[in-house]
Amino acid sequence: MKEITKFLKKIFVSCLLFSTISCDIRDPKAQFLEGEKYANGDGVPEDDKEAVKWFRLAAEQGNADAQLKLALMYRAGDGLPKYNKAAMKWFQLAAKQGNADAQFILGGIYAYGDGLAKDPEEAVKWFRLAAERRDADASAQYQLALLYRDGKGAPKDNKEAIKWYRLAADQGHVNAQLDLGLMYAKGEGVPEDRKEAVKWFRLAATHGNPRGQYNLGLSYDISIGGPEDDKEAVKWYRLAAEQGFAQAQFQFGVMYSKGKGMPKDDKEAVKWYRLAAEQGNADARARLNDM
Repeated sequence: MKEITKFLKKIFVSCLLFSTISCDIRDPKAQFLEGEKYANGDGVPEDDKEAVKWFRLAAEQGNADAQLKLALMYRAGDGLPKYNKAAMKWFQLAAKQGNADAQFILGGIYAYGDGLAKDPEEAVKWFRLAAERRDADASAQYQLALLYRDGKGAPKDNKEAIKWYRLAADQGHVNAQLDLGLMYAKGEGVPEDRKEAVKWFRLAATHGNPRGQYNLGLSYDISIGGPEDDKEAVKWYRLAAEQGFAQAQFQFGVMYSKGKGMPKDDKEAVKWYRLAAEQGNADARARLNDM
C-alpha cells in the first residue's frame, strides 16, 4: 500500500512539473503555470486560446497573477474577443488582492480613459495603492505626482506632488527627475533653488532625457545655478538636438550663429533652424525669415 501511495504522489508531482492537457490540474498556481507555458510557447506550441483556458481556471479560484493575465488577454484580444468590461473585472479582482501591476494599470485606465470613461479620483486611489507599497513602483509614484500637480482626482497640492516626484526620482525615474528639477526652478511646492534644479536636470540628462539635456544646456548657456560655460552648453544642446528636441535644435543653431562654444558657422546654424522650424518652432521660423 505504501508503495502505491508513493507512486501516486510521484505521478502527481510529475503532472505539476511537466503537465499536459491530460493532467487533472486543480491547483490554481499549477493552472497559472500551465497558462504561462501556452502563452509563451514554453515546451509546447504557443496557443493563446489554451492559455486563456488555464488562466481562467486559476483566476476563478482567486489566483491574482492569473486574473491579471486574463485581464491583459481580454484587453488585447489575445485568444478571445477583445472585451474591455471583462478586462476591467479581472484587473479589479487582481488589484483588490494587492497585485501591484493590476493596481498600476487600473490607475492608468482611470487617468487616461483607455477604453472607458476617465475617473481621476479612482486613478488617484489605485496609483496610491501601487505607490505606497514596500516595493513601490516608481511609475505609480510619478503618475500620482502628476495628478496632485494638476489637481486631478484630488485638490491641487504641489507639496504632495513634490513628495511623490522625489520618491520616484530617487528610484531613477527620469521624467520624475526632470519634473522635480522644474519644480525647483519655478519654486513650486518648494523654495526656488536653481542649484537643486540643475542637479535634477543633470540626472535626467545623463539618463538620456532630451528635455533634461536641453535644460542643462540652457543652465550653462545663461548661468542658471552655476557659472556660464558655453562648451558645456553646446554639448548638452547637441545631445538634445540630435534626439529631435525642437527647442534644443533652435538653441544649437543660435550657438553656431554666434560662435559660442564652437566656431561660428552660418550654414550649420541654418541647418538646425530648419530642423526646428519643420517641427513648428516659431523662434526658428522667425530666425530663418530674418536671414
